[in-house]
Formats: sequence, structure tokens, C-alpha cells
Amino acid sequence: MAQYFSLHPEDPQPRLVKQACAILHAGGVAAIPTDSSYALVCHLDDKTAAERLRRIRGVDARHHLTLLCSDLSELGAYAVVDNRQFRMLRAATPGPYTFILEATREVPRRLSHPSRKTIGVRVPGHAVAHALLVELAQPLLATTLILPGTSEPLNDPWEIRARLERQVDLVLDAGACPLQPTTVVDLSGSAPEILRIGGGDLSRLGLD
Repeated sequence: MAQYFSLHPEDPQPRLVKQACAILHAGGVAAIPTDSSYALVCHLDDKTAAERLRRIRGVDARHHLTLLCSDLSELGAYAVVDNRQFRMLRAATPGPYTFILEATREVPRRLSHPSRKTIGVRVPGHAVAHALLVELAQPLLATTLILPGTSEPLNDPWEIRARLERQVDLVLDAGACPLQPTTVVDLSGSAPEILRIGGGDLSRLGLD
């Protein structure tokens, strides 16, 4: 049975943030709000939790999972970033953008794309997600909360709890999210490539 915490969307209660992090440290999978939509997250280093996350989402190893990072300095430990890429990242973070970058050796091989050795990374601009990342002091592994056979993410915390209460360990309710996916930009090649247009202004990337 999933636990259910109601957090303030702009000033989340530290006690509940600590409890949520304890559940994640213990191998839990959680549904959390972000600045794009609700996401499923788990501890970066927990292989079993990552496999559960993929099963709930209905995706295999070829699907990019995303590292949610608290800031750019943390992101740099898991992705190879040159000066040109860094300028784009700095202009667009925090925000609803996911960047595909070459993974560093810090990323477990099972988490990077099996053929391209790349990883999706982003710095979310939601106070609850940020508070979790700061308290954990490391990234979370994440995927948009879209259930198998559907095309839209779940956005109602009560519905998330009702549908996933026996599959996830925690639902964090901070109200509805924008219900728009992130803009995905592939920076692993010679030139930036927009893979998906979602939330966020493309002008912040210098790609409009």
C-alpha cells in the first residue's frame, strides 16, 4: 500500500521530505511532481527499484531513463559536457528540458542507453523535486508517469494513488502539474537535435 504525503508546492515541509527520502533510500519507487508532469522516481543505485520502475512504466532497456539533478554541478558528474553544451544547459536550467548527453563512467552501464552510451539528464524547476534532490545529495532516476497503453501522463495525485497503490511505495501530492512533457534535446552528436517539443521556451536554448 502506497504512502501518501501532501506537500506544499512551493515550500515543502522538511519533515515529509526527509521521510520521502528515507523511503527512496530503502528501495522505494515514488510518484512525484515536477515542472512538466508527475514522474516515477527511484534511487540511482538501486537496480531492483529501477527494474520495478521500468515494469510500471512498461519500457525496456532501450528507453532512456532520466537523471533528475539538483543543479549543473551535480549533472556534470554523470554527463560529459563541453563548453558549448554547458552554455545551453546554464541558459535552460532549472526548467522543463531533458538533455541527451554522453554518459560518464559514474553512470552504471545498465542505466545508459545500451548502444549509444548516452543518458538523459535534467534539472527540474519544481520546489518539491528540488527539495528531494538536495536532501538525497544525489540524482534520482526518473521517467514520466505514463502508464502502458496510454499516451498522457497521470496528473491527479488521488488517481495516481488509486491506480498504483500496490505498485509504488509513495505518492507525493503537491497539486496538479502542467501536464506537458519536457522538451528533449539530443546534445550527443555534432549539432543539437530537438527530439521532442514540450514545455519550455525554445528561445532559452537558442534553437528557436
